[in-house]
Amino acid sequence: MRNRGLRLHRPDAEFTVDPVRAYSMEDYPEDETPDVIFVCVKGYSVGGTLQFIERVAGPDTIIIPILNVFGTGAEMQKSLPEITVLDGCIYIWTELREPGFIWMSGTIFRVVFGLRRDQKDLEDRIGGRLRMIKADLDACGIEGVLSDNIERDALRKFSFVSPQGAVGLYYNVTIGAAQEPGEIRDCLAGLIQEISDLADAMGIGFGEDIVPRNLGITDNSDPGITTSMQKDVAAGRQSEVDGLIYEVVRMGERYGVDVPFYTMIAEELRRRGL
Repeated sequence: MRNRGLRLHRPDAEFTVDPVRAYSMEDYPEDETPDVIFVCVKGYSVGGTLQFIERVAGPDTIIIPILNVFGTGAEMQKSLPEITVLDGCIYIWTELREPGFIWMSGTIFRVVFGLRRDQKDLEDRIGGRLRMIKADLDACGIEGVLSDNIERDALRKFSFVSPQGAVGLYYNVTIGAAQEPGEIRDCLAGLIQEISDLADAMGIGFGEDIVPRNLGITDNSDPGITTSMQKDVAAGRQSEVDGLIYEVVRMGERYGVDVPFYTMIAEELRRRGL
């Protein structure tokens, strides 16, 4: 990216951002204190960012994780008690075609973020800065959504990503297989319902039936899409299977919610050594 910029292909355009101030964690300038840090790594790499964040963040720096794994911000906050860590999620279909070249399969580029329920007392102190972050995202062509219920909105995103990844990995299929009536679609619906049941038990509640909502999103998706978790497993790389699948089984145990579809898939994936 330093040498060639950041190239982005969208269905409606292709452009290169150049120059790009790209740094590794090791060579990030010692004399700079970021206003905002978006944590965009995979769930299994979050731990590796904590020391960096502690080093570069100032007392007013805001941390916004936008991972697929639900509850990342609250977990990070435990390790970063002196820094404000929000929660968030991102809506985008992309793949890395080569270093510095991002291929977007759709036009949606949305970042949702906000204060958790136990952080509402921070509204008066940082609410203005959160609105500035949203405005900056919008100005960059990224839809910024400042959520008034980030647990609900992050879990709603999770309710799509996690079931899709679980079905795709379990059956070794693309999203198109769930667009047709039958066992795979029924399994997907069952997984989504289990997330909804967990939301109710957690006192979050979606305020809508997310099963037909998510199935509708599935039906309008490119049938050839596979999730990033499937790509990682297929390539023999580390994957987010723990945070996207096994964690749901653990959540079911914590909240006393039966999750038979997730349990079935988790047992099979463990049998495969994942």
